[in-house]
Amino acid sequence: MKETTIAKLRNNTKEYFDSVEKGDTVRVYRRGQPIAEIVPIPNKKPSWKRGIPRLSITGKSLSREILKNRADR
Repeated sequence: MKETTIAKLRNNTKEYFDSVEKGDTVRVYRRGQPIAEIVPIPNKKPSWKRGIPRLSITGKSLSREILKNRADR
C-alpha cells in the first residue's frame, strides 16, 4: 500500500492513479491522519454477462430409458 499526503497526491496524481490501476491501494493523509483510501475497482462482469456453467449428469439417458421401457411393453 502506498501512502501520500493531499499535496503530493495533487502534484503526482497520474503516478498514484497509474499505481491504483495496476492494483495498488493508496492511503491519503491530512495532518498525519488517514482520511481516504483510493482502491482499484474489481474487474468483474455483471452477473447477466457471466457464462453459466453447463450442467452435466453422468449415467443413463432418461429419454432412452423411457423409449426402452415403451418398447418392452
